[in-house]
Amino acid sequence: MFVWGPVIIALIIGFIIGTRFKNNNIYTLSSFLVIFILAILFAKGIGQFPYYDDYSIATTLIAAAVGLLAGKFIFDR
Repeated sequence: MFVWGPVIIALIIGFIIGTRFKNNNIYTLSSFLVIFILAILFAKGIGQFPYYDDYSIATTLIAAAVGLLAGKFIFDR
């Protein structure tokens, strides 16, 4: 059974943090692409929370990365 609570909270927190990034030379599109790829690799290495055997990847970490990117690109500062 998929647990939605941690995924939704991670998405909201990632979205809030993503809105705080300002446009400068440090955070470019390629840097966010690298962050997302590393988040996928870390999520695969971490695995799912104990006793959650639905997926072999940490869905909360992926949701936080998606929220981060969504917050950055929706509120492009």
